[in-house]
Amino acid sequence: MLTFLIRAAIFLVSAALGLIAADLILEGFHIDWSDWWGFVLAVVIFAVIQSVLAPWVFKLTHRHAPALLGGIGIISTFVAILVVVLIPNAGIGISQPIAWILAPVIVWLVTALATWLLPPLFIKKKVDERRDA
Repeated sequence: MLTFLIRAAIFLVSAALGLIAADLILEGFHIDWSDWWGFVLAVVIFAVIQSVLAPWVFKLTHRHAPALLGGIGIISTFVAILVVVLIPNAGIGISQPIAWILAPVIVWLVTALATWLLPPLFIKKKVDERRDA
């Protein structure tokens, strides 16, 4: 149970990092920092949608368009960003067409790197704590 919670927290942090990276890199992607609860809402919604959509998009793509299997992460990231942008209080907006193309790529890349690099840090710390106890 604890490992599940750690992985969920890592996924939330990686989603936040991906959205922040897109905000910093892309001119047309913006986060409304005046309402930080909106950003927290956006991160949680994005993470939940991303985690639900990825297996569904995989199954759908595997069945109907196997050539797109490599882009599953970017496709589900795009859909999750689209949903979050459509929610009025989520605090994320996209104002330029190029940002609609580049934001999913940036968010997906940062999220993938974070979910790959962060678990060893937290899980190793947890293993070391258990050894010391």
